[in-house]
Amino acid sequence: QVQLVESGGRLVQAGGSLRFSCTASGSTLSINPMAWHRQATGKQREKVAVLTSGGTTNYAESVKDRYTISRDNAKNTVYLQMNSLKPEDTAVYYCRDIRNGVWGPGTQVTVSS
Repeated sequence: QVQLVESGGRLVQAGGSLRFSCTASGSTLSINPMAWHRQATGKQREKVAVLTSGGTTNYAESVKDRYTISRDNAKNTVYLQMNSLKPEDTAVYYCRDIRNGVWGPGTQVTVSS
């Protein structure tokens, strides 16, 4: 069964950086399009970054130039590097295996002012 596990969430001050990891079992992420989504309390889940197997990336306007999605095929892991964090980045972040339609359980980031 395909499973995704995220890690890296924590409390961070505004302007700081975080890197989330998404590690898969039962799936080879290198051949799958992957995404990161986030959901703040009381709000809809939104897609913030997409990475295709060919290396094409897309970002939500709110995170463009601050977030970077990447993968390490040897580790079967997808990353989300987040820089210049803002309080509005506070949310639970979810890894998404688009090909298999699988969500990770989520990891929390809280950005303090």
